[in-house]
Amino acid sequence: MLQLGIMAIMLALTINSTTSHVATVHQEYIPDKSKMASIIIDDFGNNMKGTQEIIAMPYPLTVAVMPFLPTSKSDAEAAHLAGKEVIIHMPMEPVSGNKSWLGPGVILTSLSDDEIRKRVDAAVAEIPHAIGINNHMGSKATGDPRVMRIVLEQCKKHRLFFVDSHTNYHSIACKTAVEVGVPCIENELFLDDTHTVSHVMKQIGVIHQRLQTRKYCVAIGHVGSSGRTTAEALKNKLPDLANYVQLIPISQLISLKHDGLTE
Repeated sequence: MLQLGIMAIMLALTINSTTSHVATVHQEYIPDKSKMASIIIDDFGNNMKGTQEIIAMPYPLTVAVMPFLPTSKSDAEAAHLAGKEVIIHMPMEPVSGNKSWLGPGVILTSLSDDEIRKRVDAAVAEIPHAIGINNHMGSKATGDPRVMRIVLEQCKKHRLFFVDSHTNYHSIACKTAVEVGVPCIENELFLDDTHTVSHVMKQIGVIHQRLQTRKYCVAIGHVGSSGRTTAEALKNKLPDLANYVQLIPISQLISLKHDGLTE
């Protein structure tokens, strides 16, 4: 009887220990639904390095496609087919920088009102499945009240939201968007401003750090010269981030912000 009693106690301790361990592990990996991150990947449209890897990832990344380039349409179609949100990565005039990076159809501050409208409309017609716009470069254009009002009026016409890539700390994009009545959100972090896997992974860690004290974070990465580096870092680090916060499409985050649910 004593031996049976000891065995029963040991079995109970084993079950309790196992149950406690399982409960602890389960709790640790439940994402906090009040913490949300959206990641946009820029510069699709020219058969860039990392294109296939990013599109194939099982996460709700947003694909920003530059218009009027050789694979603009096919990249947008592939991203949509893979369940990714598509937005237009609209070339806009910078204060400085390599003008060869701008691509065709750029929004310049010297353009007439009508020409700006035509260029935005043409980009919308060019990119299938687009539900929003963000700026490619654009540090000068996003600080120009006339230009941004026209761009955002066209967004409203086509029922598109706007993501300010925030290449200009004095951007008036989202301020103007409020006046025009267009949903808008700002990028907060570039993932691959240094082209190493370790740096991109560190920046993904920064997303997690920022979400300790706030409810959402928007970050931008790129395909292109560093595209495979960015893709490798995302592959390595996103599973960990997704254990603790919600990775959601940018449209969902903008909708929640617009409804005041991220305050």
